[in-house]
Amino acid sequence: MLLICFDTCLDKMYITLKKDDTVLSSKVVENTDSKYHSAFLISTLQSVMKTNNVKPQDLDLIAVNIGPGSFTGIRACTTVARVMAQQLDIKAIGISSLEILAQINDTQKPTLVALDARKDSAYLLVNEEIKGAVKLDEVKNIINSKDYFVITDDKLQPILGGISYQAKDYPLGEILANLAIKKSKTDECNWRKLKPLYIQPPPMG
Repeated sequence: MLLICFDTCLDKMYITLKKDDTVLSSKVVENTDSKYHSAFLISTLQSVMKTNNVKPQDLDLIAVNIGPGSFTGIRACTTVARVMAQQLDIKAIGISSLEILAQINDTQKPTLVALDARKDSAYLLVNEEIKGAVKLDEVKNIINSKDYFVITDDKLQPILGGISYQAKDYPLGEILANLAIKKSKTDECNWRKLKPLYIQPPPMG
């Protein structure tokens, strides 16, 4: 299986090209002073495939992060993936950023992922279940109720404890690729079902 996956929902853009068990390319793109990283998505996809002598029609599966995260990034991911999958007539699958970040936990502790949702709330995943946008006081109570492995971001880490995924260069693109391959064996992976995960409504205007 030849898979390309990309994530423009989080603070950096991740693009990974993988063939069966071999990672052919794993690239990270950060924001510039003038442009958000998703502005470079198309050009970076083209560059990664060209460098590895891969044509779009060689691909078997496209996988993307569908959120929560940057609304601009979520739209970029899902739109590009849907268009590519439709034109190439191949499978496409979306995976939540909460599920991706949960894979950082390499312990036996239960997992809790909390990402800043503004409005004194966090996008919350507990033991593989997405709970939605939850008030921080409630998140603290959940954390205090059990010995969780807590994964969060730079903004919430001082408040909730645990580790921030932004504090270390975790291989999130490769994690996304591995999850996609696993899910593709059981899920339908129809591009028509690929939709953004907007836990809260996008900002107006």
